[in-house]
Amino acid sequence: MDRLKDQVLIVTGGAHGIGLAYCEGLAAEGARVVVADIDGQGADAVAASLGEAGHDALAVTTDVSQPESTDTMARLTMERFGRIDGIINNAAIYQRPAVTRGPFEEIPVEEWDRLMGVNLRGVFLCCRAVVPHMKAQGSGKIVNISSGTVFNGSTQMLHYVTSKAGVIGLTRSLARELGDYNINVNAIAPGLTVSMDDDDEDKLLRFETRMQARSLKRLEGP
Repeated sequence: MDRLKDQVLIVTGGAHGIGLAYCEGLAAEGARVVVADIDGQGADAVAASLGEAGHDALAVTTDVSQPESTDTMARLTMERFGRIDGIINNAAIYQRPAVTRGPFEEIPVEEWDRLMGVNLRGVFLCCRAVVPHMKAQGSGKIVNISSGTVFNGSTQMLHYVTSKAGVIGLTRSLARELGDYNINVNAIAPGLTVSMDDDDEDKLLRFETRMQARSLKRLEGP
């Protein structure tokens, strides 16, 4: 399967969960994958695994909330591959204990700022880092990962839902701004997704309970 043969694609938050699945899927389609993650060791492990499977991959330790780090991500990608064909902006803070679940008035301001810094500012910074290279080469693809929680207004996690709603607004505006440069900008909003990292029995029980309220009795997987 070579639908993405030799395309250079960056995945932020690529060391774990859905991001890891993105990396593996892109590589399987022939892409050259940049695994960008704040967990440098995790990114190294994923890139090494892809390399052992015969794929071309690069690991870059990246804090998407910091412009110096996202600029370095783009620079190292260009130094290694000479182009950036696309990016999946997947990195996000979403799990406990990093995310407080409860009434909105109990959300610490510091946590709000930290979550917005990764989930929304991070998307902005990553786009800002790669778009100049896409403009120079005359094409590019940007996929921003939002969340299904935006559409049902999930309670007890106002800051997370708000950050992911912001991703949709950013995507719409950026798509209009970059269309003339042959750069496509889209967002997808995954629903309830069980990944290899989900080994918490209480969490899995919540997933099962929520699944039973669905018309289609199944969960999503990466």
